[in-house]
Amino acid sequence: MKKPLKTIVILTALLALGTTEIIAQSNVQTPTTQQQGAATMTLSQKQYSLAQIGAFTANGDIRNLNLAIDQALDNGLTVNEIQAAMVQLYAYAGFPRSLNALSALSERLKVRQAQGLKSEQGRAARLLPKNTDLLARGEQTQTELIGQAIDLSALSPDIDRYLKSHLFGDIFANDLLNWQEREIVTVAALSHMQGVENQLRAHIDIGKKNGITDEQIKEIVRLSKQEMSQFPAGEENTAYAKYFVGKSYLNMLSAEQMPIGNVTFEPGTRNNWHIHHATKGGGQILMVTAGRGYYQEWGKPAQELKAGDVVHISAGTKHWHGAAPTEWFQHLAIEVPGENTRNEWLEPVSDADYGKLK
Repeated sequence: MKKPLKTIVILTALLALGTTEIIAQSNVQTPTTQQQGAATMTLSQKQYSLAQIGAFTANGDIRNLNLAIDQALDNGLTVNEIQAAMVQLYAYAGFPRSLNALSALSERLKVRQAQGLKSEQGRAARLLPKNTDLLARGEQTQTELIGQAIDLSALSPDIDRYLKSHLFGDIFANDLLNWQEREIVTVAALSHMQGVENQLRAHIDIGKKNGITDEQIKEIVRLSKQEMSQFPAGEENTAYAKYFVGKSYLNMLSAEQMPIGNVTFEPGTRNNWHIHHATKGGGQILMVTAGRGYYQEWGKPAQELKAGDVVHISAGTKHWHGAAPTEWFQHLAIEVPGENTRNEWLEPVSDADYGKLK
């Protein structure tokens, strides 16, 4: 008998590896609630730090992870709690990301010690009783956490056993973080990864089952759209989504005299080849404000772009622009006035050509 769709979605959550469209479906745009005109955090300091650690570990953003580690330690998280979150993430973001995060933590602790800053080691996790049946314990934990028994043996008996005996029987049995905190870490990580829409959706449901509120979910997912410059990223660019590979955000800064839009690209996002047409004048100017990306004209090599770069695009030039494969990118798009101006959207940049970029 076929399992209901909801059950299949929950099953796929346990094989999580990527980012998501759930942001759009949940209408996530702001990280806070508004109270008497002031932004109010819905996550506690500990929860927010865990979300940051999950997010920056998952996408390999060591610079921001270092800042998050310092903030977490300053806010009272212990070294052992941070390690527990980073170890858990190997099951979602892979060993390389987890090991890089643990190495970053080790280096930050050395720096903090040299600076005389306090880093509380904290208590160790309670040991499981000897001869604990990890498979049975993991199956029980998995069932209680998700709300129903799960059997992935049809996909692979090995993955079903690994998940139950190790992820749920061992890692989730570590009592330094509770289930709600572990789901915060997981949702934050999946929000920063690509290709795991079903898994993220399922973990959001699991998190809510374990007490995470809708506002807290919005705040966690919001971490995947950090404001990169003094120009806010704005809303998801749904109106032009069909002309992009990946997700972008658009904030029209000016609609008068000269249209100026702040465009933010998630890692790997780029627009299709396109042409700005005009019988006189026209074209576009790009002013890069943050991140790293690329600009390419038809028949020419791609040009790497960083903050401070300016690109002048003449009318009639076939081109594309977007983020580097692993980094966010933001630029101001300035429409040059002209006569009979229009945009012609063309084919996407081929995966083979884009895949050559670093």
